[in-house]
Formats: sequence, structure tokens, C-alpha cells
Amino acid sequence: MSVVIETEEHKALREAVAALGRRYGRAYVTKALEEGKGPEELWNEAGKLGYLGVSLPEEYGGGGGGIYELSLVLEELGAAGCPLLLLVVSPAICGTIIARFGTEEQKREWLPGLADGSRIMSFGITEPDAGSNSHRITTTARRDGEEWVLNGRKVFISGVDISDATLIVGRTEDARTGKLKPALFIVPRDTPGFQRTMLDMDLAAAEKQFELVLDDVRLPADALVGDEDAGLLQLFAGLNPERVMTAAFAVGMARYALATAIGYAKERQVWKTPIGAHQAIQHPLAVAHIEVETAKLMMQKAAHLCDAGDDLAAGEAANMAKYAAGEACVKAVDTAVHTLGGNGLTKEFGLASLVNASRVARIAPVSREMILNFVSHQTLGLPKSY
Repeated sequence: MSVVIETEEHKALREAVAALGRRYGRAYVTKALEEGKGPEELWNEAGKLGYLGVSLPEEYGGGGGGIYELSLVLEELGAAGCPLLLLVVSPAICGTIIARFGTEEQKREWLPGLADGSRIMSFGITEPDAGSNSHRITTTARRDGEEWVLNGRKVFISGVDISDATLIVGRTEDARTGKLKPALFIVPRDTPGFQRTMLDMDLAAAEKQFELVLDDVRLPADALVGDEDAGLLQLFAGLNPERVMTAAFAVGMARYALATAIGYAKERQVWKTPIGAHQAIQHPLAVAHIEVETAKLMMQKAAHLCDAGDDLAAGEAANMAKYAAGEACVKAVDTAVHTLGGNGLTKEFGLASLVNASRVARIAPVSREMILNFVSHQTLGLPKSY
């Protein structure tokens, strides 16, 4: 694959999104958290400007681009200190799946709203006992006449309270083999039997996390997204963009942390010399920068493969990108905090809250250990260890 060189359109999009991010910044996010609010103003403005829908088809109100463009949007907002986590979920996962596999009616109903931000979708795959292992999901969907009936539980599902619907991953029985296979269903927020409980997270984030219970949730036949027999293909068509976007989230966060630390190191003086003149400060920042840029290249490769429709290669690259970006983000944030010393833990610089947030990039939506398992087995051809 050739080296990624961004077009003039990409550069212009970066500059425009970065300008929007600077108008809001880290202080906006901090204030919203203190007031118990989400980033509604930023979300709505990004939607009106077309940034939320850059990856969705033009005929349904989107920008006609791909995951590359959407990851660019999230990265630049993150670099400005105000990332939008639901970009990972609503347009990237749900929008991609509906655009590729949904019926014409589903596309017309959901994609325009997902593109302009007026409608939001959550994504429900993770379960208490299965994590994100689609082969162990216990949420089941069975036919009952013209309806589907769903039963099960989900956990760590983002933004359900502000979402119009949740795209739920369940399992249906294969009529030929009797084995269970994944299938995707659109569950509107107020559907009877669809219950949510907010989780008490020790993490500063505008987007709340929920546990879901589906108790005999009845859905019409057209709630099924795509082909009942192609659920795994459809599922991974959404999970690959999820990993790319998580990498973008991490890269943006890391860039914000490093920019803050570099600015401080240039200005902070001890004995009339900026601390950034010393190699003990310079070298850790340089290493962190190199690792962030390396992760970014892997992220761009994965995004290109997603947009080219090469799901197999995209899966490998997206997992590697997510791993590399998560590790680089943690190191960048730690390096930035240590560069500022005590100031790194003050609200003024906005770094302390990133200490926890950066760890999320290592854990969600799939742990780094499971990515290493994937690469060991799928890429290196080593015996399966789990």
C-alpha cells in the first residue's frame, strides 16, 4: 500500500474542524461536565456544518466521504481538547452498518438524522459475561409471527439516554444447523421492555454509560438490519470503523496533551532557562510525538482499507491502529503531566482528567490483550490461545 498523502480537501477539512474545536476547546468540555451536561452545542454545530455526516452517502444527507474523513474530524476535535465520543458510535458504527446493509426505508429514516446530528444511535454489543465476544453473546432474538422478540442484557453502552434508538446485537437460531448467529436490530428508546440503568463510573466523561435489560422486547420485522444470515459480516463492517475511530480519539487526545506540554516547556523557566531546553524534558516529548505519529499512520491505513471495502485487511489494520494509538496516548498523557509537574494536575491545563480517559483507549472497545490475541492468531498464524 502506498504512503498516505492527504489531499488538499483533507487539509482544508482539518483546518476547518480545528477552527471549530478551538472555538470550544477544553474549557467548554470541563464546564459542561461541571454542569452535568453533554457537549450539545458543539455536537449541533458540527452537525450543521456537515462534519458528523462526512462518511455517510450524499443521497441521504451525508458528505459522501468515508471513515478516513470522519476519523479526521474526531482527531482534530480531540486535538483541540473537545472530542465527541459519540462520533465513534452514531455515524461510524450505526451509520456505516445501516448505509451498507439497511433497507431503503431504514436508510431514509435514519441516515439524514445521523448525518446532521438531529438523531443519535447507540450500539449495544458488550455483555456482562461475554464482553464483546460475538460468539458468546446471550441476548437472543426469536421470531413470533411477524415480530421479533428480544431478551438479554448489555453493559457499558454509551449515550443511551440521549439516543433515539440503540442498534442491538442479538443472536438468532440458524434454521439449518440450530446454531446461534449474530443479528442486528434497531430498538427505539421507548420500546416496552427496553430498560436502562446508568452505571456509576469513576471517570469524567460527558457521555454516560448504561446497563440495558431487554425483557420480551417486541419489534416489527423491519427492525432487523440487513440479512438475517449475514450478521457476522454486517457486525464487523461496523466494528472495524469503531476501532479506527477509537484510534482517532486517542491520537487527538495525545496531540492535545503534547501540545499543552510543549507550550509549557517553552515558557516555563527555571534559573532563567526554559525547561524545554533540557534533554530530560525534550527526549520524552520527542519519543511520545514519534509514537503518536506512527499510530496515526496505522490509523490512516486502516481507514483507507475500510473505505476501499477490504473488510479482512481493514480488520487487521484497525486492530493494530487501535492498539498503537491507545499505547501512544497513555504515554503522551503521562509525559505531558510529568512535564508540567504539579501544574499537570490542575484544572487550568486540562490534563489531569485525561489520565483516566487515556486508559479507556487501551480498554475499549476491545482490550489490548484481545488485540494481541487477534494478531497472534490471525496475522502471525500462531495456535489459538483462547
